[in-house]
Amino acid sequence: MAQIMDGRKLAGEIKKRVKEDVKLLSSYGIDVGLGLLIAGNDPASHEYLNATLHACDQVDITPFQFKFPETASVNELLNTVKSINNDERINGLLVLLPLPRRINPRIVVNEILPEKDIDGLGSLSAGKLAADESTFQIFGSGDYDALYKQQAMSSVSSFLPCTPFGVIRLLEHCGIKIKGKHAVVIGKSLAVGKPLSFMLLAKEATVTVCHKATEDLASFTRQADIVCSATGIRGLINADMIKEGATVVDIGIKVLEDGSIVGDVDYESAEKKASFITPVPGGVGPVTIAMLLENTVRSAKGSQSLKHPLIRG
Repeated sequence: MAQIMDGRKLAGEIKKRVKEDVKLLSSYGIDVGLGLLIAGNDPASHEYLNATLHACDQVDITPFQFKFPETASVNELLNTVKSINNDERINGLLVLLPLPRRINPRIVVNEILPEKDIDGLGSLSAGKLAADESTFQIFGSGDYDALYKQQAMSSVSSFLPCTPFGVIRLLEHCGIKIKGKHAVVIGKSLAVGKPLSFMLLAKEATVTVCHKATEDLASFTRQADIVCSATGIRGLINADMIKEGATVVDIGIKVLEDGSIVGDVDYESAEKKASFITPVPGGVGPVTIAMLLENTVRSAKGSQSLKHPLIRG
């Protein structure tokens, strides 16, 4: 029987530190603000929005909501992003995806100032990750601890995407070895699949990336020590597709008609074969939101340290 990778526990630890930092900034008269932009009626996006609002309340971060209907134009969204870029109350902006189908999300995301791109999806942040210029952030101990402190200021302009960063943090929190292991990532989105593969490579895993056009997906997943699935396809992964003792990370989210949330993995069958497994909900999701809050505070520290020399990033 698999051990459950409790994302809520790790998220609680991260949020505790975030709340302490928010309190420190508040002592300097600085409020931390997070912008949340959503367009359309995607159920998973609204679920994520509500969960993020609740988390903001827990750590005393002020949320600023920008809601648009499905009929919103790209110009409306771009004008809003530009306004947020100039709003000193807002330290970070999250654009909840997907946007309405006729709107290219890259146009909107790339309009966010790098120092406010706290989900790391803009071209500058994505390029730095691909070039291995920002992966030092996933090393929190040893020789990388000094590097993190030295580059705390410059790193503010290059955040790592919250979901894959959260996956790495969760794996390490559970004591799961990454170096030298074979990791199979299912999904190649810029929000999850691609950046997660880069981070796993930086941690010296051997990485295989699969996607909807991959033939015989099971032949790849059965070889994996770590399976990370991020497709939103209910029941995509079952026990027959994983090897005995594998670690299974379910990143997929699908909201059913009754309001319940399921992931990519057939949990009941997979937990009998895996050594570690994430539940849905309660696995990667809470950690993703905690990373979003952490990045927002990092942004606040970075921008305000230029005005208040006693504040350290």
